[in-house]
Amino acid sequence: MAKKPFALRVDEEMMKAIEKWANEEFRSVNGQIEWMLNQQLKAAKRNPRK
Repeated sequence: MAKKPFALRVDEEMMKAIEKWANEEFRSVNGQIEWMLNQQLKAAKRNPRK
């Protein structure tokens, strides 16, 4: 799977919360955001991965 970089602007408090969660889950911040997005895609039944 090719990954496409893009800029994401997140407010400071949200970023701190994501960083904390990522550390607790032993993920990078990028990995945590990807995981969060995938969870929401699954929940909405829009997951492109089969």
